[in-house]
Amino acid sequence: MSQTLFVLGATHHQAPIEVREKLALPADSLEPLHRELSALDGLNELTVLSTCNRTEFYGVASAPDTLRRLQTLFCTRQNFSEADFAKFALQLHGRPAVQHLLEVAAGLDSQLIGETEIFGQVKEAYAQAQNRQCTGPVLNRVFQKAFQAAKHVRTHTAIATGQVSVANVAVELAQTIFGNLDDTHILLLGAGEIGEKTARAFQSRGARALTVSSRRIEHAMELASTMDATALPFEHREHHLQEFDIVVCCTAAPGSVVTADGVNEAMRKRAARPLFLIDLALPRDVEPPAADLPNVYLYNLDDLARIAEENRSAREAEIEKCRQIIAARTDALWNQIGPRLNLTPNPGTTTTAGIADSSA
Repeated sequence: MSQTLFVLGATHHQAPIEVREKLALPADSLEPLHRELSALDGLNELTVLSTCNRTEFYGVASAPDTLRRLQTLFCTRQNFSEADFAKFALQLHGRPAVQHLLEVAAGLDSQLIGETEIFGQVKEAYAQAQNRQCTGPVLNRVFQKAFQAAKHVRTHTAIATGQVSVANVAVELAQTIFGNLDDTHILLLGAGEIGEKTARAFQSRGARALTVSSRRIEHAMELASTMDATALPFEHREHHLQEFDIVVCCTAAPGSVVTADGVNEAMRKRAARPLFLIDLALPRDVEPPAADLPNVYLYNLDDLARIAEENRSAREAEIEKCRQIIAARTDALWNQIGPRLNLTPNPGTTTTAGIADSSA
């Protein structure tokens, strides 16, 4: 029986942040989603990867219309039009699907080329799929080889050397706004890894007054204790907003946690001092209209990535070297698994035109 290895989803390349936040899958939705998808006829293996920059389904299908039914189920769950999804959809089959995963794991497909967080996110997505017994011989082989390729790229190239991170871009913007950061007061909303890295980047540039607030106060207190910071109950965040110069937002909340009205009220109490809002969350933590308020500077993930992209040219040669390594490893892997596992060679690719006929 012929099988197709595929990738289906949407990424930052085609989908703007307002689309990605509607397609993002909260952690607590993955278990029921896997249960529903496991019932799809012809879907033999599956791994779901959902990050700030992508929501992707990696799988093996043996029925011609499996991908179309997967798309329908996903769009229905997200309350998102299939016609609209088709405008942003990424769909790859066979060898291109293998190469895509290797490039994602190595950080070559990221908004910030060479970033390291994605490697851990891919490993976690694969581990969860394994725990749910959703992987099999194809995905097990492909993901394990992707991890090996990513490590090889980082060991044998300088792709991550001098990389521009979201944290560094945010700090440089803050220095442009405030100058010396010694006297700035920073509020960190969310106690996750990305927020912590950003807060530590501010501390490394001289910022000393840091407050941590999380929807679970024990998480805020734990992180605050490791960073010589104070903790603030999450429900008090907007009541104290006027006390802070920089607010780093990175919660996993399903909607906004900083409102435009709350920012407006805070600015009325801040005299002429600016407020810098860094929204690293997806869905976004800050209501977008806050950006229209006087003396308020709001930057989201896409804004920071655009700034970082301007500094990419110095690493173009290293990026090309990485792509050549990935391409060679993709060829070797596909030549091994394609014939052995009876996978179709390459039924074509569709990157932005929606769902193609997976039987082609």
